[in-house]
Amino acid sequence: MNRFQLRLVAWEMTRACNLACVHCRAGACSQPGPEQLTTDEGRSLIDGIREVGQPILIMTGGEPLLRPDFFELAQYALDVGLRAVVATNGVLVTREIAARIAAVGIPRVSISLDGPTAETHDRFRMVEGAFDASLRGIRNLRDAGVPVQINTTLTRRNRDYLANIMKLAEEIGAVAFHVFLLVPTGRARDMAGEEMGPDEYEESLLEFYRLSRATPLETKATCAPQYYRILRQEARKEGIEVTEQTFGLDARTRGCLGGLSFVFVSHRGDLQPCGYFDVQAGSVREQSFADLWGNAPLFKNLRTFSLLEGKCGKCDYLRFCGGCRARAYEHTGNYMAEEPYCAYQPPSVLRAQRPQG
Repeated sequence: MNRFQLRLVAWEMTRACNLACVHCRAGACSQPGPEQLTTDEGRSLIDGIREVGQPILIMTGGEPLLRPDFFELAQYALDVGLRAVVATNGVLVTREIAARIAAVGIPRVSISLDGPTAETHDRFRMVEGAFDASLRGIRNLRDAGVPVQINTTLTRRNRDYLANIMKLAEEIGAVAFHVFLLVPTGRARDMAGEEMGPDEYEESLLEFYRLSRATPLETKATCAPQYYRILRQEARKEGIEVTEQTFGLDARTRGCLGGLSFVFVSHRGDLQPCGYFDVQAGSVREQSFADLWGNAPLFKNLRTFSLLEGKCGKCDYLRFCGGCRARAYEHTGNYMAEEPYCAYQPPSVLRAQRPQG
């Protein structure tokens, strides 16, 4: 089996959005860009992805539901054998839209909630009423029989509400709760001061671990590669073996998946390791998806763990974590540098720091 089998593709279908979120990776705007892939180019992209395998296709944006051809492309992706899911802010999910999502056969919709109340959530979304509108969208999807996943981006602004947001996810009938740690790219560069430090990341991920052990929800941490070290450290303390039976999805994944089993496709067809990692491997307008995924030098570098620098390259949890390559790039300009916000010191690094005598 290919060690770097493609499992997830996120396609930024459009940069157009009906909200103006302060932490937006894309710096989304009200109108679609002129370089956005056309419907025919979207079908070709889907064909290219299917040529490589049958990964989950995350149809995202911006706000993907603003594309007039959204349902046409979603149906096409499902018809060729991809598991097409949708990432939306939920505001546009009326009863009619929810019914169409169910009729097409989309198996899951993720909706972002960045606070447990209108006040906390709307401060992120910069639109009054966004929280209530998203909750209506979630109810409409549930009434239509569509499973809902809740995504939350953690920053210093809302980290103290983590337990409350997870409780809300349970109460509204979500099937999954995924946390994302802020990467200061796009509009989120203006939030750099709200990015947590190494110790704060550690504390928040430890709390997420504890909450995950006590919830019926499927949980996952994204843009938080340290979590897959913390999970194993905490499980060892409890005498628990990390298997699919004990930890489900978390046992099957690792920290940074960018360029390994995950790829991001921008609205204009550029391939990147992830949406926060603003380095292009090439464009599907110039090369085939399969060729880029298999042969782009950027991806080959990311798949060569021996190229990792600093403590990441020496870490005993390397195969489970790998550090956030996007965060390393944003902070140093070098995507193979060590994760700048990891509190862990590998034993080999500690030994090298001891005075010789």
